[in-house]
Amino acid sequence: MKLLITGAAGFIGGYVVEEFLEAGWDVVGLDNFSKYGDSHPRGLGRPHYRFVRGDAKDVGLLVELLADCDHFVAGAAMIGGIAYFHRLAYDLLAENERITAAAFDAAIEAHRRATLKKITLLSSSMVFESAAHFPSQEGDELRSPPPSSTYGFQKLAGEYFVRGAWQQYRLPYTIVRPFNCVGIGERRAKSDIEILSGDVKLALSHAVPDLAQKVLRGQDPLHILGSGNQVRHYTYGGDLARGIRVCVEHPAAANEDFNISTAQATTVLELARTIWRKVHGPDRPFRYVSDEPFPHDVQYRSPSVEKAKRLLGFEATTTLDEILDEVIPWIREQIRLGTI
Repeated sequence: MKLLITGAAGFIGGYVVEEFLEAGWDVVGLDNFSKYGDSHPRGLGRPHYRFVRGDAKDVGLLVELLADCDHFVAGAAMIGGIAYFHRLAYDLLAENERITAAAFDAAIEAHRRATLKKITLLSSSMVFESAAHFPSQEGDELRSPPPSSTYGFQKLAGEYFVRGAWQQYRLPYTIVRPFNCVGIGERRAKSDIEILSGDVKLALSHAVPDLAQKVLRGQDPLHILGSGNQVRHYTYGGDLARGIRVCVEHPAAANEDFNISTAQATTVLELARTIWRKVHGPDRPFRYVSDEPFPHDVQYRSPSVEKAKRLLGFEATTTLDEILDEVIPWIREQIRLGTI
């Protein structure tokens, strides 16, 4: 079996490429290095992997790459942390809409030619930005007010592309919603700007790498955004990639949507305390101060993971402790190298 993965050089994309290669797939990866700049993407040089540098908005290129592919994982997108949502509000909406439309134009054509079996769209937990029912189940995104951020709104619009392509063209699909992916490989993006957080300058993006950097750099008291009571489900990149592969392969995933996440809920304060303890040990008192939060800092985002378990037999099994034991040493090394 062969598949195309767009956004293959991205943080999540790298995990996905390696997961499919390990499972014996032939993989084509597409990326234009727009987020991190030139890099050595995961999987490069491995047998059964072809990497193409190109634009995911190029419909002609996508049609060409899909000519002999069975599946298409549409993962390309402008994506970043919460600081992104306000500063690039229009670009996130417009660029991601163009990427999504190109993906579906190409997928519809490839399916018409009887080569492509299914498209799997990487959506986002942000479709539940305005949800009031927790844990949020598949379908709650249709019963809740629309997301208030342009990023969340566009991700929800992407899910409507999926359903529209099925209704009109009978293009089979699966929707995957990742929740708070954590792992190694996330670096400073080209569009990041440095923001002072206490006495440490960061290109603020995601909670785990930012908190780990501040603790590793010796910040005391630790600065956190908001109260620290925000609830998230920090999911290991390897688990997420495995869930995406199961969604591609499993027949029960056809024309369904799935929250792919750990079941473990963690507050930002719990996360910060855990990182502090792993870096400083049990004897150094944990101290923190709360900084003004960004707009669109959702206070409670908690998914139901029962559907994926029931239909696909999928569970994310890596604990937060295990994730941090891998991520903290990696971030320490990236600080030394100046890449983060």
